[in-house]
Amino acid sequence: MDYQNFERFIYSRIKRRSLIIGAGALTGLALASQFSHQRAIAQVPFSSYPFTLGVASGEPYPTSIVLWTRLAPDSLNGGGMPQVNVPIRWEVATDPYLKHIVAKGTEIAIPELAHSVRVVVEGLKPNTWYWYRFTSGGEASPIGRTRTAPKLGSNVSKFAFAFVSCQHYEQGYYTAYKYLAEDDLDLVVHLGDYIYEGGITSGRVRQHNSPEILTLEDYRNRYALYKSDLNLQAAHAAFTWIVTWDDHEVENNYANATSEVDNEPDQDPEVFLQRRAAAYQAYYEHMPLRPFSKPEGPDMQLFRRLSFGNLATFHVLDTRQYRTDQPCGDGTKQRCPENFDPNATITGKRQENWLYRGLDRSQAQWNIVAQQVMVAQRDTTPGEGETFSMDKWDGYLASRDRFMRFLEQRKPSNPVVLTGDIHSNWAMDLKADYSNPESSIVGSEFVCTSISSGGDGSDSNPTVTAYLPDNPHIKFYNGQRGYVRCVLNPINWQTDYLVLSNVTTESGTISKRASFVIENGRLGIQKV
Repeated sequence: MDYQNFERFIYSRIKRRSLIIGAGALTGLALASQFSHQRAIAQVPFSSYPFTLGVASGEPYPTSIVLWTRLAPDSLNGGGMPQVNVPIRWEVATDPYLKHIVAKGTEIAIPELAHSVRVVVEGLKPNTWYWYRFTSGGEASPIGRTRTAPKLGSNVSKFAFAFVSCQHYEQGYYTAYKYLAEDDLDLVVHLGDYIYEGGITSGRVRQHNSPEILTLEDYRNRYALYKSDLNLQAAHAAFTWIVTWDDHEVENNYANATSEVDNEPDQDPEVFLQRRAAAYQAYYEHMPLRPFSKPEGPDMQLFRRLSFGNLATFHVLDTRQYRTDQPCGDGTKQRCPENFDPNATITGKRQENWLYRGLDRSQAQWNIVAQQVMVAQRDTTPGEGETFSMDKWDGYLASRDRFMRFLEQRKPSNPVVLTGDIHSNWAMDLKADYSNPESSIVGSEFVCTSISSGGDGSDSNPTVTAYLPDNPHIKFYNGQRGYVRCVLNPINWQTDYLVLSNVTTESGTISKRASFVIENGRLGIQKV
């Protein structure tokens, strides 16, 4: 089945119910037993179709994958499920019609996890496409497709993935995901701002479903709103995902236990951590993450590493949970003494050391650091004077200096940073010393624009155009919406910036705006 036909196949399953009931044996009691109460397992009649949020897969290992869904017949009002444990059958096949089943079983959907389930399917073949489906109570989910990673250390001739970020529901349609779902990819990487926490703003193309979200039920309902989008569901159903968060999954520009929004009740760190715990819980419930990421109160393990043969390793970071507060009062401004504080950190010491150990030991040809905010320096004042964003790595000079020094001295193979957050496309060289344009290049950074955040955008921006000469390491800027595709092989890496004509209507068209390559063993990006 080609990709276009598969796309139509996915949409047909999303838009209508299927009444196929799969077979399976009762497993998954271990998850339910994590909770102290005893509750009977019951197959309940659903008030309406329960798989309203679609399906997803993620965390590809060579012989294992995570499958996800959630029972939510009334998804925008708490889910609409009774407070009982409900069995969900699952099956995995080697064909899109699920004729050749290779794994099946049953998971228990429990109220404490909003009746979401994650199935860790083991015993699969490396580097292989599979199709999967869930059934419960006579209802069947859409069929999803997933792919395992290549065997560790194996030769991989080609690997393609897209990376995305920032999908404000009110500010535009998810047309980019429609095109992404039709692309020829092995993987999708989401770099954060999967949801936005704000309330309802009139005059936008779509509207949020509540005032600003604060409680666990609020966050669950907001995820349900975002995941109800059919283009997003199609992209999840078409590919395996790796996800990490940024700030809006909790609150704009939060830093560790610090709220950055004035005049809100969560200014007290103890109150904010309660909000963070609710946000992290809802994130876990709605993402295809492995069980080791299950949050413990306001803490959640999200930084991790995934490898794809000997070709690529993803080092996935979390630059929100462990950072010190933004220096100089946050914002974009001139540097202040706090910028130079050696104890200030954007990653936290444990995660920073983990990153360096992983890069140092990596045998992969391409080392990909997937994270949230821009690493490279960006001086936003043309000519004399300098101003920088305090929320980016520009605000944490000690952290960035250590990172750049590590890349310069230890020389991990082909380091490439992937970034989201800023609602625009950028391509740049990472430098050992940004104050010296002649200093050595130590890596590359590609920044993806938003899926919808910021509305339609534009190809150029006079403000950015004015300060680009002060940043010679920046090779490209574009302010339209879209996604970024990367295709790598043992010889080179190519990055394609795919942009939309608009996102404020549902008829936006996509085109390739620019392409850049990195040659194996040669640091720095080159325009195609």
